[in-house]
Amino acid sequence: MNNMTQVTKKFLILLATVSSVAALGACSQPSATNTTPEQPATEQATGTPEATTPTTTTATSPSPASETTATTASPTPASETTATTASPTPGSETTATTATTTPAVASENTDTGVTLASNESETVLEIASSNPSFSTFTKAVEAAGLTETLSGAGNYTVFAPTDEAFAALPAGTLEELMKPENKEKLAKILQYHVLPTKVASAEIQPGEVATVEGDPVNLEVAEGKVKVNDAEVVQPDINASNGVIHVINVVILPPETPAPNAQ
Repeated sequence: MNNMTQVTKKFLILLATVSSVAALGACSQPSATNTTPEQPATEQATGTPEATTPTTTTATSPSPASETTATTASPTPASETTATTASPTPGSETTATTATTTPAVASENTDTGVTLASNESETVLEIASSNPSFSTFTKAVEAAGLTETLSGAGNYTVFAPTDEAFAALPAGTLEELMKPENKEKLAKILQYHVLPTKVASAEIQPGEVATVEGDPVNLEVAEGKVKVNDAEVVQPDINASNGVIHVINVVILPPETPAPNAQ
């Protein structure tokens, strides 16, 4: 009987022990609603002001890596303007380059300076003296004493040589002709360039025509071009109040009237 009682007590003690172990194991397991740890409160919830990112508005860049370079248009290739501003994102570089403008280069001036404009309110001499390419002709007319003739009433045809034509004379010839002692010879040469009547280029007929000097000049017309002795008309029909000018490229000389020798 005593043995049975002892066995029963041991069984009850063992059962109580097992029950206690099971209860402790159940308490140590995490619950299904507690698998995620509690998130910490945000700074905004605790009253901390929301952080803001300052915007740089100054023209100075904080670091070379954040430069924004803008090259403006320059009037000449040698000049270039660079403006640097702060980039909002460090490490990013933005470069904007506008096309450099070069003045346009101007087209080559092919004008030889012999162009005269008709002006029927001015005389032959006034029109010639207004163009620098006829300065020698104007001075020669004055030195020869023909200013009043070509500035007065009339109806002349003047074959006017350019400065280049006078410059093509033998060296020293023009200077010698301009001397007072050669005034009469210079006058004859200039009068040989003048017809006593007004003749437009379309009215010119081939052949000899008398000049104011007295000797004739030989006129030729070929392929729309007019020649006076050895000179070519390079610009015809400049109308004036007292006649017409035809520009020629060579100084023509009267027969048996050679230019004086240069000394």
